[in-house]
Amino acid sequence: MEYNKFIDHTLLKPDATIEGITKLCQEARQYDFMSVCVNPFFVPVCHKLLEGSTVKVCTVIGFPLGANTPATKVYEAKKAVEDGADEVDMVQNISMAKEHDYAFIRDEVAQVKKAVGAEITLKVILETCLLSDEEITACSKACVEAGANFVKTSTGFSKAGATVHAVQLMRAAVGDRCGVKASGGIHTKEEMLSMIEAGANRIGASAGVAIMNEK
Repeated sequence: MEYNKFIDHTLLKPDATIEGITKLCQEARQYDFMSVCVNPFFVPVCHKLLEGSTVKVCTVIGFPLGANTPATKVYEAKKAVEDGADEVDMVQNISMAKEHDYAFIRDEVAQVKKAVGAEITLKVILETCLLSDEEITACSKACVEAGANFVKTSTGFSKAGATVHAVQLMRAAVGDRCGVKASGGIHTKEEMLSMIEAGANRIGASAGVAIMNEK
């Protein structure tokens, strides 16, 4: 199995530098990762650095709290695509998830999906560490109904990251209708494989190179 193509090679730290982003892209080319995942400011840089490669440019929208208005997320996503993003990982409105207003979640995701178009992969970050099992299931269903291509566990900026249990819940909720991305706290090949076994078909990790070099 080509584990490299599971990995979104990630650098989302607030103090990321051009040098760091350049290194990220060089590593992504070397290991032929699925994508690099960066903040929107760096999308044009990555788009240029990765020209001619198979590595996609992924960015984050409404990150990391998800509390922006839907209109703001729509604008941010459209601008990212104009700048060269192939994939967008948007944070759902976690407050509305906690309110169990799944119609809001569905509408917000649908707005962003319509804005970016069919060719762009849309992943929705649920921030599962803040949700109950029932909320994870309901949000996953709302996202896939709205046209999301993936549901994703975590930003990596909250109190915990991906768990096998959350991935299992998400996969059970969406079936084969969309992908599941596990991200946050995945540092070893063993951890990555446990997420894949649970149903993940994409892994977000800043430790991609270390994982690929494990014996």
